[in-house]
Amino acid sequence: MTDLVILVDNNDKPIGYIDKLVAHQKGLLHRAVSVFIFNSKRELLLQRRAFNKYHSAGLWSNTACTHPFPDETILDAANRRLFEEMGIKDVKLSKLFDFIYNEKLNNELIEHEYDHVFVGCSDFPPILNHNEVCEYMYMDIYKIINDINEYPDKYTIWFKIIFNRILVFIENNFTEICNNN
Repeated sequence: MTDLVILVDNNDKPIGYIDKLVAHQKGLLHRAVSVFIFNSKRELLLQRRAFNKYHSAGLWSNTACTHPFPDETILDAANRRLFEEMGIKDVKLSKLFDFIYNEKLNNELIEHEYDHVFVGCSDFPPILNHNEVCEYMYMDIYKIINDINEYPDKYTIWFKIIFNRILVFIENNFTEICNNN
């Protein structure tokens, strides 16, 4: 069985399906979801991707990410992957924004994604799926900024792009996000 991703146009309109690896080899625009979970101390739950991942293995990233299945909503995909990777469920996720990025990875693959970004708040400790995640940590957002500046190669490309965009939103809306959970 192959992992299919949803090919989309620049307005996120589905235009077909293709094998996930092929989409990354050819750099085809496809739908993705990224999830950021904060605890009540305003720390972001980071994951370190498992070393067996076909790209970005061993790099630190946001709490969870995935490609929605055909006929799966982006919110359902976000919740599914949060549980599959981190064992976290029953978190109210709020959509922050969408964006398109197109970046080459170090193994001749290309991330060209229409990414839907969600945020939520939870103090429940993760239960890792070690096929997906090898470790986790909670980190203060200002420490993350410093660490990215000092060690940018430790982090996934999409995490660095998204993190810069969510900082202001988190600073201004943290209480609202956590009170909704």
